[in-house]
Amino acid sequence: MAGNGVRLAGRKLLITGGGSGIGAATCHLFAAEGARVAVLDQNGDAANTIAEEVNGIPITVDVRDEANVTSGVQAAAKALQGLDGVVNVAGISIAKPFEDTDPALWALALSVNLTGPYLVCRAALPFLLESGNATIVNIATGAALQPLPNRSAYAASKGGLIAFSKVLAVELAPKVRVNVVCPGGVDTPFVRNEFKTEEAITRITSRYALRRLAKAEEIAAAILFLTSDESSYVTGSTLSVDGGRTFH
Repeated sequence: MAGNGVRLAGRKLLITGGGSGIGAATCHLFAAEGARVAVLDQNGDAANTIAEEVNGIPITVDVRDEANVTSGVQAAAKALQGLDGVVNVAGISIAKPFEDTDPALWALALSVNLTGPYLVCRAALPFLLESGNATIVNIATGAALQPLPNRSAYAASKGGLIAFSKVLAVELAPKVRVNVVCPGGVDTPFVRNEFKTEEAITRITSRYALRRLAKAEEIAAAILFLTSDESSYVTGSTLSVDGGRTFH
């Protein structure tokens, strides 16, 4: 999805999970719209690859580790000479029946999907407040709005992210706008690996009004809207981008 190079002109933006999937698509779109981008990912090689493609700053970060997050965010802010926004894409999907969701899996879901964005937002906050017209976009999931079986840890962690984001929206206004995007199924290698077969994907997408998976670029477009000045009067919102699986 090509940009016109003006909607984010001069913005300095940090994207976690930027090495693949939705994160990589967001890095490409933001760069095409004139932003300078820091690409944060646990996979350093993936971060380097995407950063090269968008002329960005690659930073290897494990969002579960407070010290690692703090140093990574500070490195991004130093390289970009400030931060105007954060997009928290990094996440993990856990598909297990509740009876098979042991405390370790529960803790993993919370550490990546909820504590990770908390740590990133906390480390970035001084820079965002200094910007004065900053944005945070957190990526949750349609499964947090209309939960599915075998997703107790995943839905709980992402539902917590929605609630966390709404509190931030109240506390940080008017200097920082905070919103959430809730994707449905997205056509990425991660999703195809999880569902294994075309039959399984067809079964999932039959629940969607649009009868297909999203492209990563379609989710990135929603993130772009919430990061740009076009959404200047939007904060505390949860935007479903799920092909019509849920109607809210």
